[in-house]
Amino acid sequence: MTKYYVTMTDKFLSGWGCAAGKIEKYIIVCDTIEQAKIAAVIAMGRSDMRRVSIRRNKPYYNKQYYHTTFVSIADAPGFQGKWDNHENQ
Repeated sequence: MTKYYVTMTDKFLSGWGCAAGKIEKYIIVCDTIEQAKIAAVIAMGRSDMRRVSIRRNKPYYNKQYYHTTFVSIADAPGFQGKWDNHENQ
């Protein structure tokens, strides 16, 4: 089954904690393109998220410069919703 990856740079978490000295990349793994589109629209509306994209291939980031966090859409409730709530954004 095809997975969709919504990638974003988390401005708030970059540079400290687990991402000390690195850029934090937050990646949401979605089962459908609809889930990915909704998560991307929500991410683009957040001031702490930058460089939002949807990919079909699992992303890789150099561990020397990036800290990555992969979560399933089920574990990212703040990025879920119904398409009709987001289609006009």
